[in-house]
Amino acid sequence: MRSDSYTFKILRYDSTEHDREPYFTSYRVRVIPGLTILMVLLRIRDEIDGTLAFRSSCRSAVCGSCAMVINGKIDLACRTQAASFGTDTIILEPLPNLQIIKDLVVDMTPFWKMYEKIKPYLIRRNQNPEKEIPQTEEERKRIDQYVNCILCASCYGACPVPSKDPDYIGPAAFAKLERFVLDSRDERPKRSLEAVNDDKGVWGCDMVLRCIDACPKDVRPTDSIVGLRKQLLKYKSKKIFSMGKDED
Repeated sequence: MRSDSYTFKILRYDSTEHDREPYFTSYRVRVIPGLTILMVLLRIRDEIDGTLAFRSSCRSAVCGSCAMVINGKIDLACRTQAASFGTDTIILEPLPNLQIIKDLVVDMTPFWKMYEKIKPYLIRRNQNPEKEIPQTEEERKRIDQYVNCILCASCYGACPVPSKDPDYIGPAAFAKLERFVLDSRDERPKRSLEAVNDDKGVWGCDMVLRCIDACPKDVRPTDSIVGLRKQLLKYKSKKIFSMGKDED
């Protein structure tokens, strides 16, 4: 089987070493067809440099943790083949908009904080765990697009807004919120959308569609933002029409 030597330039940084700026380290690795970026990283760590830090949970049935910037494009290392770029030099960098902990590992705290804000779970008024909540195939299809989100934070890293406003909720959280707003089993009141009715919420999106380009699962987070904006406008118009009464 044919193999070629590739140069992998990886951004290195350790947040505990405050006196050292980020820098690149180059590794020469032989690449065979089908070898993914994640497999290359595993080989570098196991055979060349044991100090290299990166995340991967692919073999633990937790997809999405290996998101990073690969030759300028955000993608999952586990699904990106090294030989697919048409160049023998590949540059690997951590996700933008998140603080680097070490090398390709970033602090996901801001991402999870925004995710928790939208209450990403089914809300029911009638709590009865003994009873199933039926859902038709058509009702399920309404949420399929957003159920596919694997919380890899690729869209968050690609979005230009968090770099300007760290309190911006972000595309992944909006996609999850739309997933539950559209779920026939969810009973959260319409007034709960007020939590995203500002520039930190759905009106803060610049609509440059970078989240759509970055998403590895075709979730299209911008669609959720448009959907939530429509829901808010509909709720507001009904509220005004009903002389200020809450519309649930």
